[in-house]
Amino acid sequence: MVTREEIIEALKQVRYPGYSRDIVSFGLVKGVEFPGQGTVVRLEVNSAEANVPGILQERVAEAVGRLPGVGKPVDVRVKVNAASAGPDSLPEKSGIAGVRHIIAVASGKGGVGKSMVAANLAAAFQAAGRRVGLCDCDLYGPSLALMFGTSERPTMGEDELINPVTVSGVKLMSMGLLVEGHSPVALRGPMVTRYTQQFLRSVRWGELDVLVLDLPPGTGDIQLTIVQTLTLDGAVIVSTPQEVALIDARKAAGMFAKVGVRILGVVENMSYFLAPDSGKRYDIFGAGGAKLEAEKLGVPLLAEVPIEVAARESADRGHPIVWQDAGALTARAFIAAAGKIGEIFGWTN
Repeated sequence: MVTREEIIEALKQVRYPGYSRDIVSFGLVKGVEFPGQGTVVRLEVNSAEANVPGILQERVAEAVGRLPGVGKPVDVRVKVNAASAGPDSLPEKSGIAGVRHIIAVASGKGGVGKSMVAANLAAAFQAAGRRVGLCDCDLYGPSLALMFGTSERPTMGEDELINPVTVSGVKLMSMGLLVEGHSPVALRGPMVTRYTQQFLRSVRWGELDVLVLDLPPGTGDIQLTIVQTLTLDGAVIVSTPQEVALIDARKAAGMFAKVGVRILGVVENMSYFLAPDSGKRYDIFGAGGAKLEAEKLGVPLLAEVPIEVAARESADRGHPIVWQDAGALTARAFIAAAGKIGEIFGWTN
């Protein structure tokens, strides 16, 4: 007859839906019994997703059923804790193996250049000699594949982990690498949560100094999934100077504060425009708004990034301005911001 220890070892190969982590390490296995000639495996989960128990039953029955000498039938009983199950109830918060620091780049609203900031921060970290990963968590509006000039498809390894695409040393994962052309991404809440977890937990990130997460605008399902399941080392808030953007930036900062995530600082994007013919400065969206907001939050103003044609052109060509022209005004601002974050993390070189 098979032993309890052998069954537990088999269950270590069963992953929780949407995760690369197994159900034993998550603490979901509550008992293994041998009534009569059969085998009973008891699981206990907290999940609002109706299909999770069925998936677990199927995976566990298959894994245990393959063992020689196991008592038949294999009865998998899943207890769902209804009292704690809800849209926010997922396995415990943890980091990602091999990744030293994880930072989220966030904004309260769209159109403030958050992805441009995320892309160039990642490029600046790489240029400084760091091992960098960049995860495009904006499933509905992915843009980092374009900004890094790649349409290469991620591949799947034999261990069912996704191999990210590597561009000039930056490991990149984006929904933009998975969909065809301009195909829309139509996903409901549970699938959004699953894809988000797969991008984070089922990608072979390897050894990284920093993983940069480009979050979608707002404070919806994707943001909540990340802050409630992933141990973040901090968040960067992106805003333009005007009050209509700062209102939403405050909401993003408030979300991180509620779950105890440190705000590393604020980046003011589209801060000003220098006329190329005269050098005259124009504060198109106002002046000083993000600086005042950073002071209110008690965090650094990481950069005031100007509007610069070269930065837009380099993004459209698929080459971040930090790599294209490190001397450009925008590139120098991004490099300075990355340097300040490195100082916070204690990086000395």
